[in-house]
Amino acid sequence: MKENKEQILINRLLTKEEAAWKELFGTYSGSLAGVCSRYITEKDDVRDVLQNSFIKMFRSIDTFEYRGTGSLKAWMIRIVINEALKHIRQNSGFQTIAYTSEFPEVPEDEEPDLEEIPEAVVLKMIKALPDGYRTVFNLYVFEKKSHKEIAGLLGIAENSSASQFHRAKGLLVQKIKEFKMSKKAQYE
Repeated sequence: MKENKEQILINRLLTKEEAAWKELFGTYSGSLAGVCSRYITEKDDVRDVLQNSFIKMFRSIDTFEYRGTGSLKAWMIRIVINEALKHIRQNSGFQTIAYTSEFPEVPEDEEPDLEEIPEAVVLKMIKALPDGYRTVFNLYVFEKKSHKEIAGLLGIAENSSASQFHRAKGLLVQKIKEFKMSKKAQYE
């Protein structure tokens, strides 16, 4: 059975070969920074979290278990997300998210209408959400975590996770409507 490129890189990483680590960084740092920036908004913090993530990868590569093509990237993404969540818990007072009435209540069945909105704009809207809302939204939507899993990861109640997701979705619906209205107004 022939080893693929990813398996060869993993074997080189296991020997702590410096060139392999540089290759890993060069290949994956961009996409991992993208994952990290879904959770962390400040560029300096993204850089710090990414650096901590690569240090953690270096220290724990011998615990990595190859499970087929893509498993290395999945492992690295999990480390980046865990480091981002650790950063959020340590630096943003996550548990003290205010439940204010300034955020709209959205009917349960109302979904954001993403038609005709560029993906970059939607991602910018998500990044603009308050820390807690953005974190829960990302874990639920992008990482496919349940509210029970999110609650465990963040040290919050399960219903807090569900509530923050609901409010995040409400804010996104509002931002999308505003975006569409501003676009419509441009053409009138």
